[in-house]
Amino acid sequence: MKFLVHTFFIILILLVTFFGLGPVLYADGIIQERIWTAAVVIVLYVILAFLYSRTLKWIKKK
Repeated sequence: MKFLVHTFFIILILLVTFFGLGPVLYADGIIQERIWTAAVVIVLYVILAFLYSRTLKWIKKK
């Protein structure tokens, strides 16, 4: 079970990194667009980290 949870969250983090940081680093848009995209990516990382820690605690209790 732990293996599946780790794999799931690793895939999610890789997807956020690929589709989130790519546009921040390589986009041709204005700087404001890059900043907003970076802010959304950071919020997604925080949410994923919170969910990951809660899920691990939940699995440990079982």
